[in-house]
Amino acid sequence: MTAQTSPLVLTPNAKIVLDRRYLKKDAQGQVIEKPEDMFRRVARVVASADALYGREDQIPNSEELFFQVMTQLEFLPNSPTLMNAGRSLGQLSACFVLPVEDSIDSIFEAIKQTAIIHKSGGGTGFSFSRIRPEKDMVKSTHGISSGPISFMTVFDVATETIKQGGTRRGANMGLLRVDHPDIEKFIEAKLQTDRLNNFNISVLIPDLFMEALENKQEYYLINPHSGLKTRSVSAQAIFNKIVDSAWRSGEPGVVFIDRINRDNPTPHLGPIEATNPCGEQPLLPYESCNLGSINLARMIKKGEIDYKRLINLIHTAIHFLDNVIDVNKYPLPKIEKMSKGNRKIGLGVMGFADMLIQLNIPYDSPQAVEIAEKVMSTIEDESRRASEKLAGERGNFPNFEGSVFDQPDQKISGMRNATTTTIAPTGTISIIAGASSGIEPLFAVSYYRTVLDGTQMVEVNPFFKKMAKERGFYSPQLMEQIAREGSIRNIPEIPEDVKVLFATSHDISPSSHIKIQSAFQKHTDNAVSKTINFPHEATPEDIEKAYLMAYHQGCKGVTIYRYGSRETQVLNLTKSTDSSKISPRSRPTRTLGITERISTGCGKLYVTINSDEKGICEVFAQMGKTGGCASSQIEATGRLISLALRSGVSLPSILKQISGIRCPSPTWGNGHQVLSCSDAIARVIINYTQTKIEDEERVMGSCPDCGGQVVHENGCLTCHSCGFSRCS
Repeated sequence: MTAQTSPLVLTPNAKIVLDRRYLKKDAQGQVIEKPEDMFRRVARVVASADALYGREDQIPNSEELFFQVMTQLEFLPNSPTLMNAGRSLGQLSACFVLPVEDSIDSIFEAIKQTAIIHKSGGGTGFSFSRIRPEKDMVKSTHGISSGPISFMTVFDVATETIKQGGTRRGANMGLLRVDHPDIEKFIEAKLQTDRLNNFNISVLIPDLFMEALENKQEYYLINPHSGLKTRSVSAQAIFNKIVDSAWRSGEPGVVFIDRINRDNPTPHLGPIEATNPCGEQPLLPYESCNLGSINLARMIKKGEIDYKRLINLIHTAIHFLDNVIDVNKYPLPKIEKMSKGNRKIGLGVMGFADMLIQLNIPYDSPQAVEIAEKVMSTIEDESRRASEKLAGERGNFPNFEGSVFDQPDQKISGMRNATTTTIAPTGTISIIAGASSGIEPLFAVSYYRTVLDGTQMVEVNPFFKKMAKERGFYSPQLMEQIAREGSIRNIPEIPEDVKVLFATSHDISPSSHIKIQSAFQKHTDNAVSKTINFPHEATPEDIEKAYLMAYHQGCKGVTIYRYGSRETQVLNLTKSTDSSKISPRSRPTRTLGITERISTGCGKLYVTINSDEKGICEVFAQMGKTGGCASSQIEATGRLISLALRSGVSLPSILKQISGIRCPSPTWGNGHQVLSCSDAIARVIINYTQTKIEDEERVMGSCPDCGGQVVHENGCLTCHSCGFSRCS
């Protein structure tokens, strides 16, 4: 039995995340489990699968080895495994894909199955491409179809209703083929910010579309129900819509579906049509996948990559993930059958940026691309060797016959898992590991962390802090300045080579982001979760170039984010600016206005809007008989809105700040989803004034759970303070 060589050392953020979301709690919500107990619980349950293959004698060694790699923060499985292994729920998979056929029965069966999966802690992906277009004839009822986007809204409402005990919240990926007749409406669906808030959306793009685009040709939209061509459209015009919507809101992403299906390991079972919520895991209908990540930051020894240690860890991780398939409690029998039939697993990485820093290699350099390819090719090769070895001991995955591995030109004896590698988001598990997220650059060198009493503390990247002290330019004041600025590029006292080494996501060009994604994709069975960051001043043409570059460099999908274009700023960083003091104009003696009632999760809210000769001058609200904190907060919101209005702040700017703020009890009011009382006030103002929010944005401003900074990476919004993730 292998003994643990070092105690578990966790950062303050890791402890907060574990307490809030992972560790066992009693009926009063008090934590009753230590982090070491959690890792022991997971190791024991996962190791127990060895008994299924006649290796009961191996269980103690497996348990200790699994416990060791987790407590040394070298490898961590996806969040549901950490949360649920050894507990009554027992659902250990992160991602699922469900089929949606063109019938009411199929659609509402998928909604029911989605609710079951979300309740168990998983996320779901769907292709809505089989649903007939809007206004198409439905012969059985002599009516017309409402189309895929309207049914997506039903899925969205169902997802909002499912609460997962405060640990994980269901997320969805909605996909539609670019040749579906409703594609234009789908592309712009997320520009309307009052719906589909539980969906990421992506357009499925086949090679034929890309050929039409490059040749400046038209292509046909095809009714999936009849198989008939409905009309021809310009590929460039549709692509421009995708680019423009992504420029404005960050969505839709694009998925190169033919490239994904060329790598489909089991084509005899059917084509892949959908992915999980962050796009890195293409799956067949009813498949699930179990993911885990190696912490590359821990693979450095004396300034070099310790490949021997890495290889040993890969084999342990593949053993671990294959065992998870057997001890998992699946939410649906069909999912269990498909998951055990193909036994897909996805081993990926986190801490890539930390690894590069320790190697003194800038993220946006040719050397970083070389390291990415070398490291991931090692993981690819060794994970397949490990799976081949397990196949010799335990047998091939049941659907092996007819798979791409069951071909005469294959030089393998067998394969235990249809896929072995995936680059997944590692939002919360990277916080637990104290590592940079996935293959992303640093999100900040120094930032403010909001602690439980509401105060803010400066959090500094440990590698930067160490280097700053060693080279003599460290000071608390400098760390505060960096936290305010976000980037260190414009701070004169920091040496130039340090500025280059500690590049953050917005210091790096989109082309450098894509080169890293492409390097990892070359050696990944499934796909790569990565965000391509753009500065606020980027143009739609810049985004178009990035999409084309990603396609030509072999990426399977692209997620972009232009700074400031979405509901949450990538970094909650503030820059001090000089401004003259503004005094509000006096409130007139008499005003004219309206009062509107709107439903919120807390009750009926009465919102009054008053105007003078210069326009709206005040807004106030009252909620029934509510008193105490809720009443005072509503009053404060109204007072501040009124103050801003009489001080000359534009109405769209005010609406951007109060619209989209989410409370624990969202509801539906006046035909729209109402996320909170402030969101309700914004909705009433919008209805009354017909004002559109500038760029259709909603600004949340900070994490809805802890008020900390929210970062857009891996195609999702994640808080590095408490582990909140919009995708889980």
